[in-house]
Order: sequence, then C-alpha cells, then structure tokens
Amino acid sequence: MPIISKEDQDYVRSLFDEKLTGDVTLRLYTQGASKLVVPGRPECPMCEVTQQLLEELVELSEQLTLEVRDFYTERAEAQADGITQIPTLVLEGASKGKIRFIGAPSGYEFATLLDDLIDLSNGTTSLEPASRDMLAALTEPVHIQVFVTPT
Repeated sequence: MPIISKEDQDYVRSLFDEKLTGDVTLRLYTQGASKLVVPGRPECPMCEVTQQLLEELVELSEQLTLEVRDFYTERAEAQADGITQIPTLVLEGASKGKIRFIGAPSGYEFATLLDDLIDLSNGTTSLEPASRDMLAALTEPVHIQVFVTPT
C-alpha cells in the first residue's frame, strides 16, 4: 500500500515538473531488513517506512535518484557522511551543499523535504539578502542544525 496518496503524488509530480531544474541525489542510510535481532544493535522501526516513502518520492521525477546504504555494512561511507544514527537521509544537488534529515521525513517534515529538494536542484535558496551576505562573509566551515517539529 502506498504511503503517498494518488492525489499527493499528482501534486508533487506537478511541483517537481515546474520547479526542479537539476539532479538531486537522496542517499538513505538504513539497515537491511532482518527477522533476527542482533544483540547490541538497536532496532530501527522507521527505516523500512522511510525507504518506502523515498522510493515513492523518486518515482515522481527523473531528476531524483535514491541510493540506499546499509549503515552497518557500509561503515566507511556512513562515517564519510558523518552518519551516526539511522534512518538518516543525505541530500546532494546542484548547490554542492549537503542537507541531512535524521528520522523519517514525514508529516510536517515532508514539506520541508520537498522545499529542500527544490532548493538543491536549483542551487539556490529563499534566504533573505541580509542572510546571504552574512553567510558569504564566513571564513570557516559552519555546521548548522535545524530541528523541525510542529511543537
């Protein structure tokens, strides 16, 4: 059963057709499905649903590509991306920046994911000019964390 309703698929497909101009890679760090419980390895109840959601999402535009990585068997890649927990989604696009989502980007977070995909595809953001100027003046890399929650 699909996570994204037919009506929402039509809306998102139309949005992507109108607004995506460049390719975006979605790299999901998850764990392989298993009926076994591995001692010392926490379960990931949102990994499977996150992967299904993203698989449905990338079907809505040829400019989106999904790469699924196993957090436990592809440790070097996970460490290179700074991944410490799952599910984590890394987005990369025309802007050469990276955006990470930790947890399932569903509910209110889904709209944020769509906005980020559009921004990364276009290599731009909707930041105000004053914010752009302030960021342009930075001389060292900065790690920014944004927490999205309706509460």
